[in-house]
Amino acid sequence: MEGLSLVCASTSLSTSLPLLQYPLTFSSPFTKSKCFTQQTLSSTKLPPIRISYPHATATEVTVEVGDIESRFVEIGYISSVHGLQGEVRVKPNTDFPELRFSEPGRRWLKQQLLGKEIIQEVELLEGRGHHGQKGWIVKLKNVDVVEQAQQLVGSTILVLDEDRPELEEGDFYARDLVGMRVTLKETGEPVGNVVNVFDVGGSDLLQVKLDSSLEVIDKDGNLKSEAPLVWIPFVEAIVPHVDLSKREMIITPPKGLLELNVRSDERSKKERRQLEWKERKKFQKQLIAAKKKLGEMEQKHVFDGLRHGEKAQRSLLADQIVDVNSHLLQVALHTVETPSERWQLSEFLAAYDTKKTRDIFKVSKGCLVSEDIEPTSSKIAERRSALISSGKVASILVVEGTHAQNISDSERTDSLIQRLAEMENRQSTPLILICPDDTIDTLQDLMANNDDFGFDPEKVWILEEEKIPVVNSSPGELKKHKILMKSPWEILQTPVGSGGVISLLSSHNILESLAAMGIEYIEISSVDQRHAGGESLLGLVDSSEADVGIKSFNGMDGVDNDFYLVFRINFVTQLTKQVNKLTFHAELRLNRHVEMVDKEWVDITPSSHNSYELRSSIYTCLEGCSFDKVCVMEVVD
Repeated sequence: MEGLSLVCASTSLSTSLPLLQYPLTFSSPFTKSKCFTQQTLSSTKLPPIRISYPHATATEVTVEVGDIESRFVEIGYISSVHGLQGEVRVKPNTDFPELRFSEPGRRWLKQQLLGKEIIQEVELLEGRGHHGQKGWIVKLKNVDVVEQAQQLVGSTILVLDEDRPELEEGDFYARDLVGMRVTLKETGEPVGNVVNVFDVGGSDLLQVKLDSSLEVIDKDGNLKSEAPLVWIPFVEAIVPHVDLSKREMIITPPKGLLELNVRSDERSKKERRQLEWKERKKFQKQLIAAKKKLGEMEQKHVFDGLRHGEKAQRSLLADQIVDVNSHLLQVALHTVETPSERWQLSEFLAAYDTKKTRDIFKVSKGCLVSEDIEPTSSKIAERRSALISSGKVASILVVEGTHAQNISDSERTDSLIQRLAEMENRQSTPLILICPDDTIDTLQDLMANNDDFGFDPEKVWILEEEKIPVVNSSPGELKKHKILMKSPWEILQTPVGSGGVISLLSSHNILESLAAMGIEYIEISSVDQRHAGGESLLGLVDSSEADVGIKSFNGMDGVDNDFYLVFRINFVTQLTKQVNKLTFHAELRLNRHVEMVDKEWVDITPSSHNSYELRSSIYTCLEGCSFDKVCVMEVVD
């Protein structure tokens, strides 16, 4: 941020100093580090990258990032497209918005494209305040249509560090204060160094790491072994003198200020212990409730491991018991115990075509074709662009495990990167990634290392796919299918499939968050390249006033690794309240497991299929859905 701090001091700002960055961690669905003060790009941190744009969106001047000698200052980011003439909306991150966004001249854009850092020079032609949104609307040279402007959404706007405006006496850039030595005025004794500056409204707060030579006594009268962090208000009464040339500030803290900070830190540790105790009590209540539900389902054998083994093993089992979605399991077991003909998407589409409630729209090579049906394809495209640019759409991408798609980790990652890079208006689009538990860390690193691909990290969720226990295929004396145990402390589980997306949205309260953001539509799709460009389905659903849109194609069989649907958010909310209407199918499989026999654990190695893996497709939510609430887009050769 191009921010400044205020304090009365007779100090010149002519000295040019390097930036020291210190990260802050913010709490969000997907947590990562950010820089509080102005961000810079240094040639020592970034590898050389040759920039090549497939479509010119600004000037033709690009930069090899690794060769940048000057440093840049972040002044804002492009949040969305405005209108149809190529204008963009900007969220400012500067104390000088009029200077930065209304005066024509040279600016720079920083983007992430397929994991590579891009710095491109652009020319700002004009800008005006958009006060209702606390932002700015700007026009860049050679950006004249919506498609060009959409390529820039999520970009960070930069200016050269040397172009920072000079401040009045007593004003300081927050970045120039970071790293300064802090010294007591009365004794000349060193206190420590400024590691961060926080704007808390009325005045700024300096976060200072105390010098190791400074003896600090804790509340128990013991000498602190580690240098703690303390807070010092950045006001004239406490910080009367700041010397930029010497990189030093003089302080006159009230008696007890530093010690008060230390004691406050001790109290926070006590509060954390109390919070941990409350969390343990909360978990115990959840475990009791989960055991009660499973007990009512005649699955008490799952608890046997809680009486044996090490503490870590028992804790692992307790976590899994709490995580079992007993309601979903009941629905799935009902499917097994009352077998019926498996629901088929192909039959639904055939019936849909027969009813002729709506004609099926056909798409070929990116062109929407429809006969005797309004609105036309151009109107559909306009509706789609308007919804996306206004931030009315959320996207859910389901990342299947490599075993499900028979692909490698690198192929799956490449497919995901391509899908993310192709998405429009990323900065204002909420993104939910659903993936196997063994890929969560990989995806978090992928997003963090690529600047979230232009998405707002506050609007990104990475969720573990819904799982459900595997049950035996031969019901026992009580005619109940028993949950199989992989080990005494581990439940044998498999992914539910795309049908689990609905229950995930319900259990994580994501729908409430999306509704609060003004989201009207949710796209749910697998990470599959056949669906690239399928966003036209969104315009079709909106123009048809439908609740659900389906993209179909030749050979489509409704399998989980190949789907693309659009839902109105109100319809999804209804589905989360009707999970019992999901249809499951039982797949007969061979699975090794353990059982308790005569108070001893026995390994069971079957010679034939012995278990059911329960799966559900997201398409089954269409069962019983009125045809007049569904529209279909078919991809043809």
